[in-house]
Amino acid sequence: MSKPIYILNGPNLNRLGVREPEIYGYTTLAEVEALCREAVGERPLEFRQTNSEETMIDWIHEATDRSAGMIINPAAFTFYSMAIMDALKMFGKPLIEYHISNIHKREPMYHNSLVSGVATAVLAGLGAKGYVHAVRILIEMIGEDD
Repeated sequence: MSKPIYILNGPNLNRLGVREPEIYGYTTLAEVEALCREAVGERPLEFRQTNSEETMIDWIHEATDRSAGMIINPAAFTFYSMAIMDALKMFGKPLIEYHISNIHKREPMYHNSLVSGVATAVLAGLGAKGYVHAVRILIEMIGEDD
């Protein structure tokens, strides 16, 4: 059996569909999860969301030990959490940083990602449905080995 893919979502993403829809759209996180489950096919998927930095770090450690690869949308943690960046440094597998909006087109406070320097790839600005592209790319990066 292949190792799972982890998709980890940070703070406020549980409010997708109602939070700033002009930026993030009307797709809910449950709908994103359904799209991702369809995209992974038979491969196991751990799809999670937390508003807690501590929980996110614990999940990254778990993914480091158990997963074939990870997609992370760290949300606000992207811009200030050295602890999450340090946890991701230990990951050592294909890692995609994903953002629903184009963070580089937004206010300057959103331009400096601490995660980008440790991620294998970065995708941004494709909307909620862009998670599916991230899943497909991650599966290609993982290859047949895991």
